[in-house]
Amino acid sequence: MRKGLLELCVLASLKGKDRRMYGYDIVKRLSAIDGLVMGEGTIYPILSRFKKEGLVETTLAESPEGPARKYYQLTDRGQHLLGQMLTAWAEVRDGIEAVTVAESLS
Repeated sequence: MRKGLLELCVLASLKGKDRRMYGYDIVKRLSAIDGLVMGEGTIYPILSRFKKEGLVETTLAESPEGPARKYYQLTDRGQHLLGQMLTAWAEVRDGIEAVTVAESLS
């Protein structure tokens, strides 16, 4: 389940037609979230797989702080998958809440 959640979080980080981020920014953003334990060694393989699957596209852009950076942006296919994953996550979250609320009332 953790793997699917990380993938969802990576896709959600790139949500929006004009949103693009480079890998290290995604790592920083997600590592700031309590409960998500990951680093570059986790995020970059996910991004690489997403590119192979056509979920993200990459562009290189000059950086004022050093070498060019590879930026990631969701494709239409990636946007569609994110929508499906968010729907599935909402169903799981609602189910867990229903069970935990029922247990606390017992």
